Amino acid sequence: MLEDHPKGDQKLWYSGRDNDETSTLRARAAYNGLSKSPTVGSTDSEKPGAQSALEVDLASHYEFGGPWGVSAMMIFFPLLMYYMWIGATFYDGKLPLPRSQQSITEFVSSLGSLVYEEAFPSFRAWKIYWSFIVFEAACYCLLPGVWSTGKPLHHLGGVQLKYYCSGVWSLWVTIITAGTLHLTGLFKLHTLLDEFGPIMSVAIISGFVVAFIAYFSAIIRGAQHRMSGNFIYDFWMGAELNPRLFGILDLKMFFMLRLPWNILLALSCAAAARQYDQYGYVSAELWFLVMAHFLYTNACAKGEECTTTTWDIYYEKWGFMLIFWNLAGVPLSYCHAILYTANHLSTITSWTYPSLRTLLLTCLFTSYLIVYWIWDTINSQKNNFRAHQAGTFVPRSAFPQLPWQTLKNPKFIKTTTGDNLLVDGWYKYARKIHYTCDVYFAVAWAVLAGFKSPFPWFYPVFFTCMIAHRARRDVRRCEVKYGDSWVEYKKMVPWLFVPYIF
Repeated sequence: MLEDHPKGDQKLWYSGRDNDETSTLRARAAYNGLSKSPTVGSTDSEKPGAQSALEVDLASHYEFGGPWGVSAMMIFFPLLMYYMWIGATFYDGKLPLPRSQQSITEFVSSLGSLVYEEAFPSFRAWKIYWSFIVFEAACYCLLPGVWSTGKPLHHLGGVQLKYYCSGVWSLWVTIITAGTLHLTGLFKLHTLLDEFGPIMSVAIISGFVVAFIAYFSAIIRGAQHRMSGNFIYDFWMGAELNPRLFGILDLKMFFMLRLPWNILLALSCAAAARQYDQYGYVSAELWFLVMAHFLYTNACAKGEECTTTTWDIYYEKWGFMLIFWNLAGVPLSYCHAILYTANHLSTITSWTYPSLRTLLLTCLFTSYLIVYWIWDTINSQKNNFRAHQAGTFVPRSAFPQLPWQTLKNPKFIKTTTGDNLLVDGWYKYARKIHYTCDVYFAVAWAVLAGFKSPFPWFYPVFFTCMIAHRARRDVRRCEVKYGDSWVEYKKMVPWLFVPYIF
């Protein structure tokens, strides 16, 4: 049923089984990985200020400072990764700075020598890194999973792609395999820390190589989409929207969900393994990092089928930004809390105020689990709502199943595009609470490492800036796409990140 909202002429809907017959038709029409979707929201022009989904999806304008901005990021971010690694490894976590009487040229030359001598992309590093990627790709394709349906691709007439989601099986097979290799001595986990520099070089080179292959392959095959006409900018954003191998391996979803977070979990386990081998115990600080990275990685695995309707999957193209970021940027720059603890295993438990250690660690563990519950359930509410609307909901029982992850008869604003706006559950309090939770996670990782090194704090600072920019992009696009419906949505849910504050 529906109710008139008293603030305007928008309609507030309560979801029900018979709200959207076209969603059921779409689900029944699925065939061989694709389905043609009945036209939804073809009367967008009836909403003042709204544009059709096709017009919005095809719109192209410069983000990230345009060609100059993305050029700077492609050049300086790899250099920043090396700089932070050198500081974490050879300067005891401090900023590498010129010594007294050392010229800038000599200083830069010394940094270059460290990279060449300690981070040369050795054959062993190539084997470790790409064996992991090939193993994960095999797990993706061969292990049991479920199928999920993506959003309609309006530039293809409403086609909906099918996505194979085997994340849960892949994660546990990966954990069991890594544990077996470590316990048998075939591959000790802390080798990842010993070979961090060479592996990082391999990841950086791989990011550039894969991005070049992805871009020119799409151009040769005529698979480019939403191009700006500027090579540098298009290389950064990507040419192809939905690249796949073997008809089942969705490269964008694979790179985003399987690679970076598995690497971060492996690195935290490597630090714990090194501490156990050297000291015979694993401290609470290391257990916290292992828990934090496991929860995030496991969430990506158990909710993989829910991500097929997210911004990254249906809108972002597979370019340097996503490729480099997932191959190198996320796993090897977000990890500095791990690197700091791994390099200070004997002192990580020596707090400035030892009497507060137990209390503060208890608060950290407890608050992290509470925020994780909010983050997990808010993402579940949104994605389960979308799946119910599309008639593609598949109930899962993957660990952990948390209370309030699915809303019954949720309230939403019905739009003319078919993408209805949820205004219930966590989403009646703020529009981007899940981003706030992500920022908390980043800060918690850094707090665990303390304040003696700036590098663990790179992740929360960078991530906060990045997620604020992403929210701005999303809001701007939604204002154009939904028109008056978005205005009404903001009236009902005025807060963006923190209820009653911001």
